[in-house]
Amino acid sequence: MSVGLPGRQYDILIGPGLLARAAEHIAPLAPTRIMLVTGSAVGALYAEPLRAALTDVAPVSVVTLPDGETHKQWNSVAMVLDAMVAAGVDRRSLVVALGGGVVGDMAGFAAAIYMRGIRFVQVPTTLLAQVDSSVGGKTGINHPRGKNLIGAFHQPQLVITDTATLQTLPDRELAAGLAEVLKHGLLADADYYERTVRDLPALRARDPDALTRAIARSCEIKAGIVARDEREAGERALLNLGHTFGHAIEALTGYERWLHGEAVGCGMVLAADLSHRVGLLQFEAVEQVADAVQSAGLPARIAGLSSAAAIASMRGDKKAEAGAVRFILMERIGRAVQREVPDDAVAATLAAGGYT
Repeated sequence: MSVGLPGRQYDILIGPGLLARAAEHIAPLAPTRIMLVTGSAVGALYAEPLRAALTDVAPVSVVTLPDGETHKQWNSVAMVLDAMVAAGVDRRSLVVALGGGVVGDMAGFAAAIYMRGIRFVQVPTTLLAQVDSSVGGKTGINHPRGKNLIGAFHQPQLVITDTATLQTLPDRELAAGLAEVLKHGLLADADYYERTVRDLPALRARDPDALTRAIARSCEIKAGIVARDEREAGERALLNLGHTFGHAIEALTGYERWLHGEAVGCGMVLAADLSHRVGLLQFEAVEQVADAVQSAGLPARIAGLSSAAAIASMRGDKKAEAGAVRFILMERIGRAVQREVPDDAVAATLAAGGYT
């Protein structure tokens, strides 16, 4: 599978055992040096075998970042940049991001700004990264006032998705990735969404075939949208279904309480409720979305947050324009649209979702 962009494209490789064969796929890029960026948990499992394999391609340096969304900030990117300078990374070198979405976003951002941009490869090891964040070239870090406010579009040269890494993924992280799987079906493919709901028991049990099918179809959906709208001038914004609410949840809880996928899962339930309140979605579909999110092992409600603070946070979201929030809503399961919505409708949705 590939992501086709004007004048260039890159491949997404999906399957078990790809980590052991990563060197043969990276070698054609002919890097002068490789900077392997990982996190502490993933690094303990996979960094040394990958480093050893890549030494046949080019000299390899490793930088290990602290785990967690709270570390998705300048200090962590500075660690990568300092390591790149110390190692003598040049414009023909390659950054390899080994880990989940946080590592991929920060490694990609460091690659985007080092020497005004060098190449990088994504090696995602979480379901969320495999189905979503590793594809499409969004890189960046958080700001206390908002999620991913600082970043750059910087497409990878290659995505190497070894589905076997999901066997070591904690259950909570696996469920977080299922939020993005459900999202792709909700916004673009009703049949895929329904199949995902049927497959949730198999997906949660880590059935290899079910996981490979879900990863491949999610990547197909995202790759098609990215190819048509690389820099989010229009259609690509639909991929943010559930994220406007979700990003506010993350920001209001200091990026500590909830995983990104958990916040997105709840955000999709809120987006479905809001879609119904403005006359787009049948109430039965709202209930179906909430049931699916819970069946995936995700929270359908996150209570106790301030409605006023949430609305203020959403106005500061990077997708807002002149302070007006444009929500991604659903006309039906399998079709999403972008709309501005009155604050009273948003407030009613938040109240129904347990906000105060």
